[in-house]
Amino acid sequence: MTLKLKDISFVAKSLGIRGSEIEPNGRHKAKIGLNILERLKRRKDSRYILISAITPTALGEGKTVTTIGLSMALNRLKYKSACSLRQSSLGPLFGAKGGATGGGASQVLPQDEVNFHFTGDTHAVGTANNLLVSFLENSIFHANKLGIDPGTLTLKRCLDISDRSLRHIRYFLKANGQKREIETGFEITAASEVMSLVALSRDFGDMRSRLKAMSVARTTHKGLISVKDLEADGMMAAVLKDAIKPNLVQTSENTPCFIHTGPFANVSIGSSSILADRMALGLCDYVVTESGFGADCGGEKFFDIKCRYSGFKPDVCVLVCSLRGLKAQSNKFNVVPGRKIDPAIFKEDIEALSEGAANLKKQIQNVLIFGVPVIVCLNVFERDTAKELEFIAAKAKEFGAADCVESMAWAYGSRGAVELASSVVRYTRARGSNFKFLYEDALSLKGKIEAVASRIYGASGVDYSAQACEGLDIFSSEGFAHLPVCIAKTQFSLSHDESLKGAPSRFRLPINDVRLCSGAGFILAHASTMQTMPGLPIEPRGERIDVKATGEVTGLS
Repeated sequence: MTLKLKDISFVAKSLGIRGSEIEPNGRHKAKIGLNILERLKRRKDSRYILISAITPTALGEGKTVTTIGLSMALNRLKYKSACSLRQSSLGPLFGAKGGATGGGASQVLPQDEVNFHFTGDTHAVGTANNLLVSFLENSIFHANKLGIDPGTLTLKRCLDISDRSLRHIRYFLKANGQKREIETGFEITAASEVMSLVALSRDFGDMRSRLKAMSVARTTHKGLISVKDLEADGMMAAVLKDAIKPNLVQTSENTPCFIHTGPFANVSIGSSSILADRMALGLCDYVVTESGFGADCGGEKFFDIKCRYSGFKPDVCVLVCSLRGLKAQSNKFNVVPGRKIDPAIFKEDIEALSEGAANLKKQIQNVLIFGVPVIVCLNVFERDTAKELEFIAAKAKEFGAADCVESMAWAYGSRGAVELASSVVRYTRARGSNFKFLYEDALSLKGKIEAVASRIYGASGVDYSAQACEGLDIFSSEGFAHLPVCIAKTQFSLSHDESLKGAPSRFRLPINDVRLCSGAGFILAHASTMQTMPGLPIEPRGERIDVKATGEVTGLS
């Protein structure tokens, strides 16, 4: 496929971005200056579309392809549209899932630049985080004037690759003339609080305030130590001064695409930045964004955390599913990250589809709980049969979806998603969203966790470790009970146990640990033993990535 890129200044101009508001980074990508926000104070009468999904397989179900394809199809229908995506992480790029730029005829370009280092935002986030750790330890080493208890450091170093060997590390730190052994670890940059903080910031001043509010340790008298106490917020803001600016690129059909921040959805908030969406909504008729993994994972966090801080209300949710993904939710197939898929999953199997459809039903319900209409998008693959597609289309409407539409955006780009785009236009015009949060700020932290566990995951209850109970009590007593909760759990099941498929019930959700993310603005609750530093699979995708003598990178999608 030959794809012709336009100069990024032309793409920006097509959106109505002025020359003084764009900061080109080469010919095909650019930063958008925050000075545009003053001009875009009033949001257009825009439509805000969320792309979510069923519980995915390790290969994903086509959310990014659908997000890109739908935005291009809306432009084909003569609406001004843009998509808003998260930035790729090198962890999944070289691991099991691959890049974050779509594929086939629905891609974001230039693919290699976007997937690798892009404009350096992830590097800046990691640098700001690691500088903060260094300054924290330096404060302890030099007389420890703040009275920091070295055993209470909550901040971890981070890097943007998957490396399970760095999950747990020990080292010695000199404090008050004595060596203290510190038990900690690394986390992937996409899981860091700094990444979420940038994603949830409404402007530079908001980012600065959030940096100051970050809690990183406690004193020997149990008081919180913040970034402000360490006088590190100015340094961090300086490192992040360009990373706070959203990036603009283009799709394979030259549709504008904002890409900014990359928090994972299983261990963080799983959405692109508020700033990127804010700019897009001020410029476009339709903004198509996505949340990570299934509606139970990134979808719930999009609604309950991102929308809470942005004030934006989605008009409709497109829930992506594939026949292979639904069959994987039956007990007939076992899809393992990094391993070849059983070829039988591609054969017609109504029985497996019927069993796996329980997951589709629950994920549709999970979106409807928030008062947002659902359009199911069947991401069609070559070996899907008409009988199977018709079966799932009927089930989707039976389960409460407003519509169920087939999409072939991977194969045909905008032409393959026109029917989906027409459905989105029809339902955003005809039915207003009655968006509401799952819980109110005033609900207790345990009440919020239990609301997500029971109403979204289907759990019969929650079991808290003694450590988690103590943490929640302390956070509440310190005035943080109003914060939303962000539950870290596996993306491969509605539950905390990826072996439980479909729509499990009668399980209890174990909350083993909690962490205060006072800068980002949420309480992170770890379900089971969820890791914030992933490991590589048996057969990493990086083994297939190469570069030709011409400089062309292969194996990215």
